[in-house]
Amino acid sequence: MDDRWEYLSVLVGCLVLTAPLEYLGAGVYRRFDAVVRAVFPVLVVFGAWDLVAIARGHWTFSERFTLGLVLPGGMPVEEALFFLVIPLCALLTYEAVRALVAARSEDARWVRNT
Repeated sequence: MDDRWEYLSVLVGCLVLTAPLEYLGAGVYRRFDAVVRAVFPVLVVFGAWDLVAIARGHWTFSERFTLGLVLPGGMPVEEALFFLVIPLCALLTYEAVRALVAARSEDARWVRNT
């Protein structure tokens, strides 16, 4: 594999690995408005942080591991996608764990009441 696809491949891998969690949780992908409310602030705050760090020379990206598509301000498109993909994967994980804990708790109550 060409090295420049590495960052994007990791992001795709994260989405693929967490996709099955959609069926364990509360349907994250089916609640688009809630996803936007959860992910958009992360994108804005950390995106701005990255842009400031890039402008000041504190943060750089290897051209070897990115596609070379750069957004205004010098941020690679993969970095912007990072701020969408990782919070989305975290949200999927959180909702799946929450659903499993609730189901286990419900099972425990049923067993105690029988």
